[in-house]
Amino acid sequence: MAVKVGMVSLGCSKNQVDAEIMLALLKKGGYALCADADECDVVIVNTCGFIEDAKRESIEQILEFCQRKAQGELKVVVVTGCLAERYRQQLVEEIPEADVVLGIGANASIVEAVEQALNGQRTTSFPEKDKLMLNGERVLANENYFAYLKLADGCDNRCTYCAIPLIRGSFRSRKMEDILDEAQRLADMGVRELNVVAQDTTRYGEDLYGKLMLPELLEKLCQIDKLHWIRVLYCYPDRVTDELLEVMNREEKLVKYIDLPIQHCDGTVLSRMNRRGDRESLTALMERIREQVPGVTIRTTLITGFPGETEEQFESLCGFVKDVKFDRLGCFAYSREEDTPAASFGDQIDEEDKQRRAEVIMETQYAIMEQKNLAQVGSTLEVLAEGYDRETGLCFGRSRMDAPDIDSYVYFYADKKPRPGSFVNVRITKAVGYDLIGETTA
Repeated sequence: MAVKVGMVSLGCSKNQVDAEIMLALLKKGGYALCADADECDVVIVNTCGFIEDAKRESIEQILEFCQRKAQGELKVVVVTGCLAERYRQQLVEEIPEADVVLGIGANASIVEAVEQALNGQRTTSFPEKDKLMLNGERVLANENYFAYLKLADGCDNRCTYCAIPLIRGSFRSRKMEDILDEAQRLADMGVRELNVVAQDTTRYGEDLYGKLMLPELLEKLCQIDKLHWIRVLYCYPDRVTDELLEVMNREEKLVKYIDLPIQHCDGTVLSRMNRRGDRESLTALMERIREQVPGVTIRTTLITGFPGETEEQFESLCGFVKDVKFDRLGCFAYSREEDTPAASFGDQIDEEDKQRRAEVIMETQYAIMEQKNLAQVGSTLEVLAEGYDRETGLCFGRSRMDAPDIDSYVYFYADKKPRPGSFVNVRITKAVGYDLIGETTA
């Protein structure tokens, strides 16, 4: 009887892609993949190590499964991902109950590591970060109608608050032909929505081809027949070119949605973050995007409480959010990450103030979202059906304005429940907070 292996993958979509490649290797190696951790012989915790909350969640998951192993409910606990890469020695020494600890460069050896652990041998391995597998078959961890497509790994932007270069290494693009082959395979598997990701998608190709290649890649992806929506996430403000916006406006499959984490609007704060721009230039960028891509949905991410952020700078950020009226927005309180330049800055801000500021930003955005959603009442939206909510008796899905995992839902009445992954037209009749409510139309 095949050994049952399950995986809990934490953190970002890029980490999820790594997990899916490892799952495919395990399946090919003869292991039975199991979605229910209660029924597994082996559990892999693919960790996140980006900010404090994510690290805490990863540790809690590891300890939970180690406890279950001690109780005889599991045979092997495997730790992979960013936390394993970042805190390799600490994990090896402080959690001896973990049978396997692999850095990201060792993902390709997951099958051998599990085999060794089942034979009673503890395995730890930390090759160079650039050994991380970027190509390979995948077993999708979510429903097969949407998937993430990773264009590159690592980052060279060196923002002073960010540990990603320490964890993932330098930016390295995949070859375009490998990406297109993978996209075709995903489409053949039933994927209809492709979400393009990297630490900085807009930089794609610069290291391999000597120029920014995202626009050309997107054009080629749009030629894949079975794909219906293609969405671009994790763009960098400085690299949003007119060529990219022109492609976004022209290509029907490329949804008019751009995820653009700007982190702040104050020039001094941005400079200390090792980012460029200021309120004036960022406002001009948003105006340019909206002018060149009519109807675009702009999503951003902000950080409050960065070292040295004054109340005046924070108030400026609040005013900026009110003026620009982002369509989607997330805000995080600054997390002081060891070994990053900002961690050594002397003007750290009290945790309570950081959280208060983040809450104020989100309250501001909530009011903006209410108004934007009310403006949708009476319109008809194409919706990717995802499921049925028994509590409300409504089906739900996402519009072109909503990325998976991070954005809102459209809830709707339907005479017949649509198949998850199918597209339906929904006439919006009501707005409730972040979400929309409607009914299907013929």
